[in-house]
Amino acid sequence: MFFLSIKKLLCVLPVLAKAATVTYTVPTSAPTGSTALDPAPVGLSFEFFAFPSYVKNVTATNQCLQNFETLTGKWPPIRIGGTTQCSPVLVLRDRATYDPNTSAYVVYTVAAATDAPAALTFGPSFMTLADTYDGTVVLGLNRGHDNITNTIAAAKVAKSSMANLLAIELGNEPESGNSNSAPPTWGAAELIATENATAKSYVYDYAHHNYPGGTITSLMSHSTISSNVGTFTADIAAAVGVGKDYVLGETNSGTSSPRHPQNPTKIYSLRWWSSRRISFVRRRLWTMDYILRASLANIKRTYFHHGTIGLCYYCWWGRYSMGAPYYGAYAAVAALAGGSYISALDTGSTNYAAYIIYDSARTPLRALLYNSDYYAGTGTRGSQSFALQGLAAASGSVRAKRLTAAGAGSRVDEGSNPTFGGQTFANGTCVVGGTEVFESTAVVGGGATFTVAASEALLLYLQ
Repeated sequence: MFFLSIKKLLCVLPVLAKAATVTYTVPTSAPTGSTALDPAPVGLSFEFFAFPSYVKNVTATNQCLQNFETLTGKWPPIRIGGTTQCSPVLVLRDRATYDPNTSAYVVYTVAAATDAPAALTFGPSFMTLADTYDGTVVLGLNRGHDNITNTIAAAKVAKSSMANLLAIELGNEPESGNSNSAPPTWGAAELIATENATAKSYVYDYAHHNYPGGTITSLMSHSTISSNVGTFTADIAAAVGVGKDYVLGETNSGTSSPRHPQNPTKIYSLRWWSSRRISFVRRRLWTMDYILRASLANIKRTYFHHGTIGLCYYCWWGRYSMGAPYYGAYAAVAALAGGSYISALDTGSTNYAAYIIYDSARTPLRALLYNSDYYAGTGTRGSQSFALQGLAAASGSVRAKRLTAAGAGSRVDEGSNPTFGGQTFANGTCVVGGTEVFESTAVVGGGATFTVAASEALLLYLQ
């Protein structure tokens, strides 16, 4: 009976079909033109009204953030804002009004727990709660209807009570009735050209909102991700040209929620930004590759948005279940942690990615290999061989961790956990569980070949 069970099992396991090997040489030192990395390049954005609940009522929040801090030594940056911070101009109403006399974090009424409020008030305790976070915070304030007195009152409290305040954002997507154009029509380059020196002196950084979507296959495609990130090339150059960082101030896989209309251009005070939103898809592999490609493009930080608790399809975690995208984000953070520079061995034009992360001495620290061929979870599972030459050790071995799942569409809430190095994150708590698994590949003559199945990634430890 035992042998019969094994035979049946072998019949249902996917067969790996190998494609032609791709070969790359790993530079012994970070090449000229390699991109300098931010110490904490992966951040979180929290919908304004939901932020207190994420902190006080969602157990996983602190642990999920701390998992990143454990890898990098720095708490990820966060941004608090969104639609409930300030409605787009088209809606013509204020959302969040500062009330210096309320002791509550936020006050609002909704018909159902998964609804977002049409209006709310918040008090000084909102800012003191934000101040308890150990990382940097960008705080979004209202600018609808030009109630500048109320906004200034809130800003003064934020400045005086938040030691971790990085920047204040005035308004959220005020242009939504005007255009849905991507850069260069709307963006930092267009904005910088209109600013005088005084305006530029108050800008902390320039940012864009970006919500790419499409089918699962197109979203996770490495060439599509590279093309999407390439949209911001001129914007990034314009920001760097005036001595400022460029960030994705709010991003995630796209949503078609009626509460999130298409909004191309947004404005910060101390930060300025623009955006694009399309249809919803959530996937761990897109998250991972998107982070790395954005870092390669000199986008210093990416703030992944987390919306209404209980009705947020792209969120990385909630009260009860983890989201598959968290696994991709964690793998990306693990790849970038402690790195000072990043370069790509591939051109971004195929389904196969190869990134090299370097330490402060410009020595190769890690490599991440990604096979974005789509695998649905049934039938033959293809694979790609990556032959790397120029590895520092002429002989010996390279350790690696694999990001994998039963298929590209695997979802934690449907009982199909991804794993990274054999480990998972507990539903409801985000605690790392399972035994950490490292694979080992022999290095011969400074070279080694690594096999990455379709819809998988492999993180190599080169030191």
